[in-house]
Amino acid sequence: MTQQAVGAPLSRLPNFLTEPKSLWQSIVGGWSIAFFGSLLLSALAMTVLPAAPPPDFSNLEGQAGLAFFMLVVFAPVVETLLMGAILMGLSLFLRPGIAVIVSAILWGIAHSTMALNWGFVIWWPFLIFSLQFVTWRRRHLGLAFLVPMLTHAMQNSLPAVTIAFPGLVPA
Repeated sequence: MTQQAVGAPLSRLPNFLTEPKSLWQSIVGGWSIAFFGSLLLSALAMTVLPAAPPPDFSNLEGQAGLAFFMLVVFAPVVETLLMGAILMGLSLFLRPGIAVIVSAILWGIAHSTMALNWGFVIWWPFLIFSLQFVTWRRRHLGLAFLVPMLTHAMQNSLPAVTIAFPGLVPA
């Protein structure tokens, strides 16, 4: 994706996020930027708002298989389908880079309704997922959904393990 295609806000990102060339580079590279960025934002959020409650997944306690499925399969599939529809709608009115930013902000707001800190952290991975969608849509609509879906599944994997199997990963 050229600088003009993405627009100034996102023009300095790595090529694996802006050029639809290598699926695996986009997925693994996108995951690494999303995951480690969200860890930094999470640490910042816990420092600024230490009393804010985390997301509540107590409804999945004792249901390891369901918890893992919901977080690693269901959420990435459903949220990517919704995100893609939102981005296609936004792209009718906004430049791609601005649509990506608006999408990420909307997802942050949506997750903030469940837990304030979560929304602050989640906008970053959704910025990456949205960028992947816009980038890969230029090549193929199916890949536009597949790439962020798989990146999202990877993003949710470690949290899913900690929720599905408490005590397995040290706190």
